[in-house]
Amino acid sequence: MATTSRLLTLLSLLQARRDWPGSVLASRLRISDRTVRRDIDRLREMGYRIESTRGPDGGYRLEAGNDMPPLLFDDDQALAVAIALRAAPALGTGIGEAAVRALATMRQVLPSRLRHRLDAVEVTTVGRPGEAPVAAVPLDVLLTLAQAVRDRLTLRFDYLPRGEGDPQSRRVEPHHLVTSYGRWYLLGWDLDRDDWRLFAAERVRPRVPHGAPFVPRVVPGGEVDAFVSGRFKGSDANEWPCRGTVVLHAPAHRVRPFAGDGTVTAVDEGRCTLEAGSWSWGALAASFGRFEVAMEVVGPPELAEAFAVQAERFAAAGSSAKKSGRGS
Repeated sequence: MATTSRLLTLLSLLQARRDWPGSVLASRLRISDRTVRRDIDRLREMGYRIESTRGPDGGYRLEAGNDMPPLLFDDDQALAVAIALRAAPALGTGIGEAAVRALATMRQVLPSRLRHRLDAVEVTTVGRPGEAPVAAVPLDVLLTLAQAVRDRLTLRFDYLPRGEGDPQSRRVEPHHLVTSYGRWYLLGWDLDRDDWRLFAAERVRPRVPHGAPFVPRVVPGGEVDAFVSGRFKGSDANEWPCRGTVVLHAPAHRVRPFAGDGTVTAVDEGRCTLEAGSWSWGALAASFGRFEVAMEVVGPPELAEAFAVQAERFAAAGSSAKKSGRGS
């Protein structure tokens, strides 16, 4: 193995886990312990902070440095980073310009074989019909939210209105950062409203210091993606005038991609519940019918009545088609 390639592999191993015995590195790289020591010294000269650890065999640990040393990537890593930079402007984090400059810098040093592969990747951002342009989230806000989620610290922040009006003061237990269609959201437990809320990150202005630590709650249904998807539909899905729940005789993984703003919860391997909303009970019943599987109505009674009405209409339509000869 050539020296440069070996150094790249050695650095990748050091980044993969905290501690490495020297003998294990030598075995993985198929070199002697002495060569491992020399290669470690070369990486140190390049700016990587690698600490020697004590133990029966001795070992090494890669630590964070004060300055960013030269980065070494294999082909897949380099392409992954470059593609992520190309897609970054669509993430709404306020780092679009920096990402474009970073991608240009990185592209200049990519081998020609990788530049050709990268240039074949074109990223097109498509918004949802009728939605407003993506608002950039200040990077410091995003990092503050992420840190509070990680450290389980109660957040205090001002929540800006969509239009005119004064900001609202909120106290929230932050649980997850979620991104959808280029927008960032904070999912948290609103302490003043005693309920789960989804906050648009671009409207959050954190206050300091943070509040007290909290014990994480369980998201309803146990699945963050399923719960959050039920809150999307231009506005909070709970604002639909008609909401109901059915048991569908289909596995959750088959229903979830087509559930829209509904909330899917697995019952067993072959069944799931779907809670959804619509502008009328008839429209809601029809939306459940699109799955074309057996189902039971959980509630409310208005939904069951709407199914009965729909059944009569469909039966009448079928009978009419037979009489006219169109159904034969």
